[in-house]
Amino acid sequence: MRLFPLFTALLVMSVIYLMVMERDALLGYAGVVTEDPAPQEATTPPEARVRVVVQNSQAREIENAVVLRGRTEAARQVDVQAETSGLVTSEPLRRGAQVAAGAPLCEVAPGVRKAALDEARARLTEAEINYRAAAGLSESGYAPETRLANARAALQAAQAGVDRAVEEMARLVMYAPFDGILESDTAELGSLLQPGALCATLIQLDTIRLVGFATETQIDRLVPGAMAQARLASGRQVAGTVSFLSRAADPQTRTFRVEVTVPNADLSIRDGQSADIMVMSSPESGHMLPGSALTLNDQGELGLRLVDDDGLVSFAPATVLRDTDTGVWLTGLPDTITAIILGQEFTRERAYVDAVAKDAQEVNP
Repeated sequence: MRLFPLFTALLVMSVIYLMVMERDALLGYAGVVTEDPAPQEATTPPEARVRVVVQNSQAREIENAVVLRGRTEAARQVDVQAETSGLVTSEPLRRGAQVAAGAPLCEVAPGVRKAALDEARARLTEAEINYRAAAGLSESGYAPETRLANARAALQAAQAGVDRAVEEMARLVMYAPFDGILESDTAELGSLLQPGALCATLIQLDTIRLVGFATETQIDRLVPGAMAQARLASGRQVAGTVSFLSRAADPQTRTFRVEVTVPNADLSIRDGQSADIMVMSSPESGHMLPGSALTLNDQGELGLRLVDDDGLVSFAPATVLRDTDTGVWLTGLPDTITAIILGQEFTRERAYVDAVAKDAQEVNP
């Protein structure tokens, strides 16, 4: 009786061994032919697919523009300063007055400068007489060459003295260097000016500059001479051309200065007004899609989730070209796409979805 359990155990172990280790041979002996099934791609059952809303889009060429935040700035601005000291003898001109180039702004009393000029001229006359006398004696052989050289040096020194006195007299009147508008009153009558003291501040508003600051990614899209438009804080629209692009970035903000020249014949645009500047750049092709369609992949890249004809989801990185009231223009995508615009956060790459097309509609840039 004790041998029967042992025999049963050996029989069971043999069957298990044949079924596990010698399965193919056992089935072949039994006449059963097996083939490896062809691998099938894992698909999501239709009833388990996430339903999403998609939009078909064809790339279109759009006018590209770089939008900058900036301000207006006078084409010229200068502080007219005194070069000599003295009391102001001219009546002041009031701020806001328009002056022409070369118009006198401030005048100071000559003091002893007139007397110094008369003295310099007298010394010049004396030096001329001495030089003629020395030259005559030298030609006759009655004076050495050194006397003639001394007379010539004295004549040149006297002439220099006259030039200095005339230049000092010219400094008594300060003139406008260009056509412009006085931003401050000129120096008051009777006030004392010292060298470097302010006579007046003069600005020129025709033409005027629009100054903006472009980022490192924007500056390469701009070129000198490009057309630009701007909206001032008052709502006025102005247009001009790019006249300057900085080659060096601001060390604090890492931005580049951009200047746009705008005509301002009526002087209605003031210095220091805020402005939104839009500079035209080379046309690009892009897709207009809702901003809500943008998402991030696992690597943190910004882009869209796309769907093919079978409903397979993929991710495509995209670059935002321009933001508008109706959506965003995106570049870096294929010419024709089917993008998920609703439900993209509930799916993933290589998954299958049930795509429902959005009603077709024309979106203008």
